[in-house]
Amino acid sequence: MPRAVTGHQAIESRPGASPPCGLSEAEAQARLLAEGPNELPRSGRRTPLRIAVEIMREPMLALLLGGGAVYLLLGDLQEALILLCFATLSIAITIVQEARTERVLEALRDLTSPRALVVRDGQRRRIAGRDVVRGDIVLLVEGDRVPADLLLVQGRDLQVDESLLTGESVPVRKAAATPADRAGKHRPGGDDVPAVFSGSLVVRGSGIGEVVATGARTEIGAIGQALSSLESEAPRLQKQTRHLVRLFALAGAVVSALAMLLYGLLRGGWLDGILAGIALGMSMLPEEFPMVLTIFMAMGAWRISQVRVLTRRAAAIETLGSATVLCTDKTGTLTRNQMAVAELRTPGGVFSLLKTSDVVPEAFRELVELGVLASAEVPFDPMEKAFYELAAERLPGRPGASGRRLIRSYGLRPELLAMSNVWRTSAGDGDCLVAAKGSPEAILKLCRLGADQAVSIRKDADAMAAEGLRVLGVARASHAESELADEQTGFAFEFVGLFGLADPLRPGVQDAVASCRSAGIRVLMVTGDYPATAKAIAREAGLDVGDVTTGEELRALGPASLSKAVKTTTVFARIMPDQKLAIVNALKANGDVVAMTGDGINDAPSLKAADIGVAMGGRGTDVAREASSIVLLDDDFGSIVKTIRLGRRIYDNLRKAMRFIIAVHVPIAGLALMPLLLGLPILFGPIHIAFLEMVIDPVCSLVFEAEGEEEDTMKRAPRDPEEALFTRPLVAWSLAQGLLTLAVVAAIFLLGLNSGIAENELRALTFFALVVSIIGLVLVNRAFSASLISALSRPNRALAAVIALDSVVLALVLLWPSANLLFQFGSPRLIDLAAVLAAAIGLVALLEFLKYLGGRLSA
Repeated sequence: MPRAVTGHQAIESRPGASPPCGLSEAEAQARLLAEGPNELPRSGRRTPLRIAVEIMREPMLALLLGGGAVYLLLGDLQEALILLCFATLSIAITIVQEARTERVLEALRDLTSPRALVVRDGQRRRIAGRDVVRGDIVLLVEGDRVPADLLLVQGRDLQVDESLLTGESVPVRKAAATPADRAGKHRPGGDDVPAVFSGSLVVRGSGIGEVVATGARTEIGAIGQALSSLESEAPRLQKQTRHLVRLFALAGAVVSALAMLLYGLLRGGWLDGILAGIALGMSMLPEEFPMVLTIFMAMGAWRISQVRVLTRRAAAIETLGSATVLCTDKTGTLTRNQMAVAELRTPGGVFSLLKTSDVVPEAFRELVELGVLASAEVPFDPMEKAFYELAAERLPGRPGASGRRLIRSYGLRPELLAMSNVWRTSAGDGDCLVAAKGSPEAILKLCRLGADQAVSIRKDADAMAAEGLRVLGVARASHAESELADEQTGFAFEFVGLFGLADPLRPGVQDAVASCRSAGIRVLMVTGDYPATAKAIAREAGLDVGDVTTGEELRALGPASLSKAVKTTTVFARIMPDQKLAIVNALKANGDVVAMTGDGINDAPSLKAADIGVAMGGRGTDVAREASSIVLLDDDFGSIVKTIRLGRRIYDNLRKAMRFIIAVHVPIAGLALMPLLLGLPILFGPIHIAFLEMVIDPVCSLVFEAEGEEEDTMKRAPRDPEEALFTRPLVAWSLAQGLLTLAVVAAIFLLGLNSGIAENELRALTFFALVVSIIGLVLVNRAFSASLISALSRPNRALAAVIALDSVVLALVLLWPSANLLFQFGSPRLIDLAAVLAAAIGLVALLEFLKYLGGRLSA
């Protein structure tokens, strides 16, 4: 009886299987020096200081810092510190987020440098993966991570999991290279390729390979180079806000300069003119924009984290609302990346395990038992694990293998894709049970069936394959232990049945796809798996499946044809990493906003290139997670829909806040400018403007962040990617609100002035009118079209907190003597305050009436 062998000894257990002597240590060191270590080249890493310098160039942050410097020069230390604190907070958050994205190549580099067993000077040596060089002889067994791209010199039943590179859900067979194979270029994917690739995992058998590529020259290295060459685009919201801030800054500078000249020339008080000009300029500069954006993005990331989603780049949150296409990988994204038995077939019937959770019927129990017996005793192959799991879960009273003893195994051969295990039975009668499994064609060859029966079995296998199942046949034989055959063909096998294995859908995928469809988002499957499997999974997931485009067909398309193909194709199969990237770029060129999901190394370039990269956090690789914008911590595909829903809500609420901010700037700027134009006493100085914009205005904006979603959030189509954050209707409605508010507050100021109210008392009364009007604007802008009554019926704890906080702060400013002195306020009469409050209520009623007339004008 042959002695069982395991590990690296298995490589040398066959005649003529001794590995070549390999390189000498001197040759290896020379090549390492000449070609570099077996790792990705280090690109110029962005240090936190470098990132900080880049951030400082942002116009919004420059305004914050500039405003703080102005107040510091004026001696208003408190206001300067407030502005500088907000600027520092924003810079710190951005540095942390950007620094984390720089780890992507580090994660990829770690994965490509496992330990390796090589042959040098005729001796086996275990070395660091980074020290492997071209020409090294590498020994591989089950469980090894391949350290470099190898041309296979010898192989024994070798199967490799390349799912991280190709997306294939099942391992692929490897065959030893022939002399002709040395001249060709080999790519991952498919069976009997005479090469194994860096980063892949050996799941069965053993082999010996010669290193043909290391570091950046490997297949995984090409992915790393693609990642390092990609530049992340600035989010649309950021670009639009930059443009708006520039306009505000320019307008503020011009108006401020004119105010200084006007005051100095007409009144002769140049110092007062400078102070008035600064106040007016500050009233027009949107210092609160960067802070509001920071609040919304930080709070948005927190809200999304509540549904088990990590936001790595806060700017991706606003992009979610405009996503028009969701490109999803199959393996590990739509499916579990875990093989399971889906169907059993015998000549007597069919049993589908997907349609029931019942135990395996008696008629199919022998098939399941033989599938286990034809597998390794300690399974490593995912299909063999599926056999064991099925037997453990659905085969009650299964006779244990403890009564049998494995005495011989026959492995897969290129000419016969089947394997057999010979078991000594517990009866001790000298006969052994031989259990075989393999491709249906190989099992039919072993069983030597008649033509009619063989045709029937092939039809069953073809039908199962058409459903996307991986089909394996099972056979059995009895044979005397003393006369075991040298080859599997020496046994008299009888056919038992067929296994259909599948990588099942994740729970909730169908509902998630349906929600995407209702929201106007196209869902595309882009996978490295076979067309039949991809089509079957797509159909099961609820995608609109038409023709399947393969990688080979895609390679023949030019840019124009590819752009046309991505408009109509739903399923792409046998796709290589560079093709995934090409598909994403073609979609973006067509004007789509692309969200890309994935979990493998092969997904990393397309995740980084997409507008929104969504990685799986559980089974996903570090490379995929680091290249993405969003990570699903629980790998739940349904979380994508929740994230898109939240993204749309956040963007809607951001527009409400921006609309409110624009509206608020009109009365603030108008009240700063009006005294200059009419020759009246200066109403507000820099301290008042800073208080309004850096305390009340941002705090009020928190109300909008906490607002619930609009009723049609997931029923409307994605917004136009080119749509401006500030549309003409939105700006018009904001200006209308601001002008009406200015009219009411200015009227209060002018009436009080004509009534002879003291200047300090009038300033306090006007300030009170402005603050309560701002609170009224908050109430009006809580919903795009819903009435104030319906908006108030929606819970918003932040609203109550803000109103209470504003009331306390306003009372302190009006009643606290020290604050009176700082703000130059007097004590207004209660009857005047009541009249102002009534005017504010009337303003809110008027704005609600106009909103009702305008319908969804503000949307």
